[in-house]
Amino acid sequence: MQQQFEVIDHYLMIRLPEEIDHRSSSEISRRADHMILDREVSDVVFDFSDTKFMDSSGIGVLAGRHRKISCFGGKVYVIHADERIRRILRMSGLTDLVEIME
Repeated sequence: MQQQFEVIDHYLMIRLPEEIDHRSSSEISRRADHMILDREVSDVVFDFSDTKFMDSSGIGVLAGRHRKISCFGGKVYVIHADERIRRILRMSGLTDLVEIME
C-alpha cells in the first residue's frame, strides 16, 4: 500500500506505507510539504496503521514536518503506532516534538 494524503477539517492526514525508508520518505516529505503550503492545514496527523518498518529517514519525515508546521503554530500527531514504532519514536527523542495519540 502506498501513502495516502487527505485534508480533513484543516488536518493533513497521512496514512503511511508498510515500509518507511529512504526511497519512500522523500516522496512523503515532498507531498506533505506541498499540501501544507498549498492547503489550509493547521496540523499534521501521521497514521501508522499499515507501517511495519521505519528507519532513520522516517524519523526525518516526522521531524521535518514538525519544523514546517510549527512555523504556522501547528502540531504533529501520531496515531495507530504499534509498540515497535513507539519505541523508535521514544529512542529518537521525537516524543518531545510529536504527540502520540492512543
